[in-house]
Amino acid sequence: MSKPTSDPARSADSAAPAKPARRQRRRARPGTPPGTLIPDPHAHPTRLALFAYGPEGLVERELGDVGELEALRGKQRVLWLDVAGLRDHETLRRVGQWLGLHRLELEDVINVHQRAKVDAYGEHLFFVARMLDPHEVCATEQLSLFLGRDFVVTFQERPGDAFGPVRERLRSGGGTLRASGPDYLAYALLDAAVDAYFPVLEALGERLEKLEDALTNRPRRQHLGELHVLKRELLVLRRAVWPLREAVNQLHRDDCGLVHKETRPYLNDLYDHTVQLMDLIETYRELSSGLLEVYLSSMSHRLNEVMMVLTVIATIFIPLTWLSSIWGMNFKHMPELDWPWAYPAAVALMVAIGVALVVYFRRRGWIGAQTPRLPRADRRPPQPR
Repeated sequence: MSKPTSDPARSADSAAPAKPARRQRRRARPGTPPGTLIPDPHAHPTRLALFAYGPEGLVERELGDVGELEALRGKQRVLWLDVAGLRDHETLRRVGQWLGLHRLELEDVINVHQRAKVDAYGEHLFFVARMLDPHEVCATEQLSLFLGRDFVVTFQERPGDAFGPVRERLRSGGGTLRASGPDYLAYALLDAAVDAYFPVLEALGERLEKLEDALTNRPRRQHLGELHVLKRELLVLRRAVWPLREAVNQLHRDDCGLVHKETRPYLNDLYDHTVQLMDLIETYRELSSGLLEVYLSSMSHRLNEVMMVLTVIATIFIPLTWLSSIWGMNFKHMPELDWPWAYPAAVALMVAIGVALVVYFRRRGWIGAQTPRLPRADRRPPQPR
């Protein structure tokens, strides 16, 4: 058994940029022949990492050439080839020849805009899923997985994934992973990819709770932008998880003989995890929509308060303006002009009218009432496991 020195994906992770710029997915032009490989200049360099294992030992290495696979095939019970980066089309074609891939499968591997699905091609299964991208917040990348009778091959867009726990289990030799077949390895990889969604959803739930408190107490305009960001991130997760649930269910019902009956209970548990993810995503989406209504209601309520105060002030000054306009007329025969106490009496009358109106408005509850606070939701969304 060769002793591994480092995790290829983990070492590549440290060298990868923290947050690359988003880019538009490249698609084939309308009318392009099926099986055409569309080159992508932004694709990451292709790296091959191999795990060959069985109950008796483990071989882990980085491959420089696809031809090394034939020398190891048959010596170990299971081969796991992890292909990170899709730039080198020639290497990908050679891997496809070694697997016996249909050209449509290879096209789906390279054109990374596929929905989650399961396709059966003779002696192997082709599984496509959306996996969280560790380099961006709430972004996904395509995971293409091929399951055969003695191999599992995974294609990723770039180095860095959620398969670290699976690699550690292979190295330690504990549990049932090293003693099981490739179908159990495929389950373990998919389970790791699905479980990576739960911490992200937990963080989104905490952000929603903080935003709910802010909108309830003192809503601001920047809260609306943050709410739209949350809704967009939830939409990205929903697009990734919704078809994944059906794909896992289809894999559980596989009739090709590649998934053994001992692995089916684990796939059923994986299906339950996808259902939990969908429940959380839908709950958070409903909560975010409710928060948008809370924000709009809060802003409308504040606008109504401002308009009410301005209306009250205008109402108070209407009679005062009427009195001052009468005494401001330049008529010669006005008896009030000759009274010595006319000016103090006029000012006192205006003050009395203003005070009387303020008292009347307070008794009617139009001013000075306690501003009602919007109630918080009594029911919190369920927390992910």
